Amino acid sequence: MNVLRHSDKAFAEKLRAVTTQNNLFDPAVEERTRAILRDVCTRGDAALLELTERHDGARLREDQQAVSKAELSAASARVDQGMRAAVETTRKNVEFFSRKSLRKNWSGKNAQGARVGERFDPFQRVGIYIPGGTAPLVSTVLMTVTLARVAGCPEIVVCTPCGRDGGVHPALLYAAHTAGATEIYRAGGAQAIAAMACGTTTIRQVQKVFGPGNAYVVAAKRLLFGRVAVDLLPGPSEVLVLADGTARAEFVAADLLAQAEHGSGRERVWLVTPSGSLLRDVEREIERQLAKLSRREFIVRALGNNGWLIQVRTLEQGIELVNRLAPEHCQVMTRHAANAAERIVTAGAIFLGPYSPTVLGDYVAGPSHVLPTSGAGASFAGLTVDQFQRRTSVVEYNRTALKKSLETVRSFAKVEGLDAHGRSAEVRGEPG
Repeated sequence: MNVLRHSDKAFAEKLRAVTTQNNLFDPAVEERTRAILRDVCTRGDAALLELTERHDGARLREDQQAVSKAELSAASARVDQGMRAAVETTRKNVEFFSRKSLRKNWSGKNAQGARVGERFDPFQRVGIYIPGGTAPLVSTVLMTVTLARVAGCPEIVVCTPCGRDGGVHPALLYAAHTAGATEIYRAGGAQAIAAMACGTTTIRQVQKVFGPGNAYVVAAKRLLFGRVAVDLLPGPSEVLVLADGTARAEFVAADLLAQAEHGSGRERVWLVTPSGSLLRDVEREIERQLAKLSRREFIVRALGNNGWLIQVRTLEQGIELVNRLAPEHCQVMTRHAANAAERIVTAGAIFLGPYSPTVLGDYVAGPSHVLPTSGAGASFAGLTVDQFQRRTSVVEYNRTALKKSLETVRSFAKVEGLDAHGRSAEVRGEPG
């Protein structure tokens, strides 16, 4: 890992470089993504199948893109009881949290007596991307599809990469079906986002696209925004551990290694601490624990690229750094964790104390683990069920409320020079 101490020369300059790194805006990635989007949005299934063969190694026919009911049944039979129980436990927790977050219709009377309110309807057709690659993200299915079902979306489309044999991990298919997916397609990467946004003969266009992904998936969502609605820009995983001398080094090291193992090499992990002894202990613990892990190659690459052990002068300086980095996950392991967390205002999710590792948020806690990355947490929140709802304002005036509003309408219409605006209200106030 990279080590940075407040006593280092040019500490502030080096820290500035760390905080300005951003995975969302890579010109080379954007250029390649544009070409993919143009191809799929122009040629549809033909382009999608060619890209699936090129990137996933699977040669599919057009009628093989959709996962059939028979395949879902076969996948279900292959999932063991332990995995079934895990899916059900997490599904229930996510559903509980989501139901608490649903926005509800309301109405009331304004100052002139008109009835005004809001209505929240589910999007009728949503698309959800589930990353594949080196790990089948079964948990991500539950953290996305469950929300769509709770919101009441009638059509829930899932796209996920397949293996070279065209197969999709049975646990992922089981989770998607259990959570409420109505359609599942073998399509990955930026090309899957393009297919859902633009529509093909096989994959009909959706209203909004959800889900995390690699740099190309994130770029595709950003470039297609406006043509289709998108949730947020969740890219490669991040964790920041804010700790003081009371933290246990083995816990901290384990949590940093966990988020570095996804496999893209663009993951970002940070330890921020005023304790020099903790920093040294964590560095040793990382080396010790790393030797026992199966995905060492992925972890070493991620830690070398974007892994930082940072010693700050004070905990206050550490909190300031957390807010500058706006990490996806922030674990607070300090003497008074709740007090410190109150001053953290940009993290995607906060985990308090030594017994709340990020992995619990990844797998079972209840809030969706789809969260903003690369500093986007300063402006965006994580995925919530209300993002699957479409808001409409509703306005109803009667004659009395209209008359009480005429003078205000006249004033605005006059100053803006829009006499037809004023007339459209006044004509209703005239004797019939």
